Amino acid sequence: MHHRTLGGKIFESANYVFLVACALLCIFPIIHVLAVSFSSSTSAAAGEVTLWPVDMNLSSYKYALNSPQFLDSFLVTLKRVAIGLSVNMLLTVCAAYPLSKERSDLYGRSVYAWYLFITMIFSGGLIPWYMTIKQLGLMDSVWALVLPGAVPIFNVLILLNFFRQLPKEIGESAFMDGAGHWTILGRIYLPLSKPALATLVLFTCVGHWNSWFDGLILMSSPHHYPLQSYLQTIIVNRDMSLFTTATPEELKMLSQVSDRTLKSAQIFIAAAPILAIYPFLQKYFMKGIVMGSVKG
Repeated sequence: MHHRTLGGKIFESANYVFLVACALLCIFPIIHVLAVSFSSSTSAAAGEVTLWPVDMNLSSYKYALNSPQFLDSFLVTLKRVAIGLSVNMLLTVCAAYPLSKERSDLYGRSVYAWYLFITMIFSGGLIPWYMTIKQLGLMDSVWALVLPGAVPIFNVLILLNFFRQLPKEIGESAFMDGAGHWTILGRIYLPLSKPALATLVLFTCVGHWNSWFDGLILMSSPHHYPLQSYLQTIIVNRDMSLFTTATPEELKMLSQVSDRTLKSAQIFIAAAPILAIYPFLQKYFMKGIVMGSVKG
């Protein structure tokens, strides 16, 4: 058994205290935003809310969930995540599998790998990117948010290295039994790569869900904004013009909330789906990212 010295115990305890402090620093802002969202407008405006709601009410959530533009942006983001996740994962798997083979199995493998790697480091710039999307007729559509990043090179490299660590004998034995590449990929490689795939699913979902810049410059109508672009408009830029079309019922409900509580409610609603799915993928996350990042 490993014998720990007094200095080692002190160092380990200090590490635990430091990590717990870092975790609390990350959690406190979320708890504060949640507390503000459940508080009354008067308490939030007076700065009385810290980590617990004051004069708890649900007016901010009722208004947010009944706001047509908020719901429209939420649906746009759901559509973007669903389409983007499907496209990204399909192309990632199709690119990583052949590139994981040896040079003798894929002629020009190094050329393809370097071609993808260079595109990850260098880009054509914002203006050529915008002009290309415009010339393709993708403006103001969900495809403008999905197709430009259809092949995430970083994800391809992670999955490529993960595939290379799988025993080659498994694929060779399947070839001897008459299996083709699609059969080997679907029945052998993918089931053995669940940790890496779960990690990439998490990366892709978070990336699409949190993206806001492309929505602002590629969508001509605020009704087509994804959720984060909508929040960026009303929170950072403080553009309240999106509420000018509110109905009398919405204006009455809006009078019961403050700008701060409403924004806090919308922020938490936007973050809730990612916070909900993350615990289910956490057990695969560390294993997938470590095994996919080590070149064997």
